[in-house]
Amino acid sequence: MNSVPAGGGASSEQDPGPAAKKGFVAFRHRDFRLLIFGKLFSSLSLHMVMVVIAYQIYDLTGDPLDLAYIGLAVFAPGLGFALVTGYVVDRFDRRLVLACCYLVMLISAVLFTLFALSGTKEVWPAFMILVFYGTGRAFYMPCTNALLPNLVPVEEFPNAVAWNTSATKLTQIAGPAIGGFLYLAGPEVVYGLAAVVFSVAVVTTAMIRTRSQRKDAEPVSLGTLLAGVRYVWGKNVVLGAISLDLFVVLAAGATAMLPIYAKDVLDVGAWGAGLLRSAIAAGGVVTLLMLTQVALTRDVGRIMFACVFVFGAATTVFGMSTWFALSLAALAVLGAADAFSVVIRQTLIQVATPDEMRGRVSAVNAVFVSTSNEIGEVRAGFLAAWIGAVPTVVIGGIISVLITGICWKLFPELVKLQRVDRSI
Repeated sequence: MNSVPAGGGASSEQDPGPAAKKGFVAFRHRDFRLLIFGKLFSSLSLHMVMVVIAYQIYDLTGDPLDLAYIGLAVFAPGLGFALVTGYVVDRFDRRLVLACCYLVMLISAVLFTLFALSGTKEVWPAFMILVFYGTGRAFYMPCTNALLPNLVPVEEFPNAVAWNTSATKLTQIAGPAIGGFLYLAGPEVVYGLAAVVFSVAVVTTAMIRTRSQRKDAEPVSLGTLLAGVRYVWGKNVVLGAISLDLFVVLAAGATAMLPIYAKDVLDVGAWGAGLLRSAIAAGGVVTLLMLTQVALTRDVGRIMFACVFVFGAATTVFGMSTWFALSLAALAVLGAADAFSVVIRQTLIQVATPDEMRGRVSAVNAVFVSTSNEIGEVRAGFLAAWIGAVPTVVIGGIISVLITGICWKLFPELVKLQRVDRSI
């Protein structure tokens, strides 16, 4: 393999201690800096586009079902390419695969610009573009997650995960807020700016020097494509972490309801919809920046379950709120709890997986995450059309709390997990 050793650029034989695993330690590595720089630009564009296309379509039709179809259009390619994405990431140079993902999103942003400029009242072209956009996203998450451990030593990986997730959360604050504000000037302005920003991500990612192409890769077969599924199924701690996230987020689905809450419940418009999305990310950023300064060395399993419980409770509070300030606070708490559990889960999955399997295992995880996010939005959209947005969110939050308790009983090994390292 023409890359750094599995698990990072270099690894010491002795534990360097907690002080060497926190702060800005991961930024010592040039390729990690380039990855994060590209991630900042791409994720900023991604969230600008998604908040604006959701509000634009709902503004055109006023139909909650269209919000469900947005999630379905983005999710469908990920499910369709589920077995292929992981193999591609494990077989080919991950940095170039990631650059191609950004290029697909760039083209999608250009197409959204043309859609907005056309002035059409038909929304089916937007859904077709979303499918193409979703194709790029299908490879994006497993590729990023599999590439990240190649860029830093294994002992610095939790720090790298915290900074990587922080980059995402920061853009989840800025992206929706910028998108919601610029929407006042027209959606085509947002899409055009997103296309420019995506182009920067393409260039910076292509500049990464670390190569990850495997010359000794197994030939394509059903067995190699399904290897990630078999690995997850046989690793109970990994299966538990992924399953917990899947079913809790699938039940919650509050994010899909934000345009409805902004327009019909809280009466704050497109700019308020952007702030609601940003509140989730703001809570996450505070937590993630804290996690870059500490090393989790005990009770990580119980901490993750506690965070998921808080996530469900905060969703319930948001669902019942009709006060904008309380809604923002509830979403911030939701985002903080989610960010904490994400760092633990992503670190666990990547550290517990051999490098030659990371692409396929990351693809399995990506399908689970996309299933929970996108299908959760589809479920929320259909249920909101039937019983209303408020009951949909409140019921989802309560069910999330119940699911946390069920997973606590089903996965005792995950509950007892003390720390995330090679011993798991």
